[in-house]
Amino acid sequence: MIAVMLVIMFVLLALGFPMMIPMLAASAIVLFLFFSHVDPMILIQQMMEGISSFVLLAVPLFIFAADIMSKGKTSKRLLDFVGAFVGHIRGGYAVTTAITCALFGSISGSTQATVVAIGKPMRERLLSLGYKDSKAIALIINASDVALLIPPSIGMIIYGLAAPNVSVGDLFIAGIGPGLLVMFMFAAYSYYHAKKNNIPLAERFSWAARGRATAKALLPLGFPIIIIGGIYAGIFSPTEAAGISVLYALILEVIIYRSIKLKEIPSIALSTGLVTAAVFILVAAGQAFSWLISFADIPRTFTDVVFSNDPSALYVLLIVALFFFIGCMFVDPIVVILILTPIFYPVAMQAGVDPIHLGVVIVFQAALGSATPPFGVDIFTASAVFNKSYLDVIRGTPPYIVMLIIASILIIVFEEISLFLL
Repeated sequence: MIAVMLVIMFVLLALGFPMMIPMLAASAIVLFLFFSHVDPMILIQQMMEGISSFVLLAVPLFIFAADIMSKGKTSKRLLDFVGAFVGHIRGGYAVTTAITCALFGSISGSTQATVVAIGKPMRERLLSLGYKDSKAIALIINASDVALLIPPSIGMIIYGLAAPNVSVGDLFIAGIGPGLLVMFMFAAYSYYHAKKNNIPLAERFSWAARGRATAKALLPLGFPIIIIGGIYAGIFSPTEAAGISVLYALILEVIIYRSIKLKEIPSIALSTGLVTAAVFILVAAGQAFSWLISFADIPRTFTDVVFSNDPSALYVLLIVALFFFIGCMFVDPIVVILILTPIFYPVAMQAGVDPIHLGVVIVFQAALGSATPPFGVDIFTASAVFNKSYLDVIRGTPPYIVMLIIASILIIVFEEISLFLL
């Protein structure tokens, strides 16, 4: 049965079908061949159940807020603000890229949105200072990984959906430490790389110019304060924070900055709708596929082979990290989280792993895999945004992948990195 399922999926993927088709086709065919006594309508029911969670309302709202801000001036104001303070140091604008990706990630929750919003203006600045294009693009796509860790991470929302009784608000807070760790590692490497390669220094801003940049960035910086502060203080839930972020984005870009006209909102909403539809179809297909493998008792068979009778928490986390990292190198992270979480979650709980820490480890691997060859989704996003070939995009990624792997090991071994704010 497992062989039939894998063959169907690999053949359909090789033929170029989007991921939801292989998952649904494999589920339907295996159900028909091996469980003919089961009403096939149950797959439809599972698909509907997969997208009926109240938590998922946050996804289109955060995407909509990110689309509004990408269209407006938010990303530029954040770049100017960070650049005004650190742009003049050695590797300053590479450091600016890492910090701004973290800031914009705390607004968008999406690695791909961050690549688009931050990547375009920062690539031009980095090239003007003498950076190789491959190094600039590699920094952008890997620094954008922070967006999947820092709230409002869409990856955390999906994990909260797949794992029972896990607070999405706690997951958001737990992602802050790992996100900051990656940001500081990239900033340190940017300083080292610039010094080693004698990258020219950018002009130092005057304190007056810094004051102006800060004043312009104050309102955009209100996004992470609202989202993180509101959830942390218990004022509102993640879903309510998503709604407030949309309202704040509209007020900022339409009324205050006037960078977006009201007549442009429908087209932005249409773009959000297309992305949301793709996400929700993946979630629905993933739920049907997850139900089938659970019904077929595949998780127990799999875990019996992979794990010993009494695995340690560290061993479980290392195995989880390995499988999720490899999976996200080939498949969309949302799909991997939906399919693999129900398999590993029970074993991790038996081994005494904290469910919040497990979620951070899983989402970190999703972030790492998103920018890792051969099929990390951010690679293809960058290829389209910058109009560069696949090889050009991945040429400069190895140092960042190594740093992310080191950060992953630190997060696995020292759970306090994730849990110190809880």
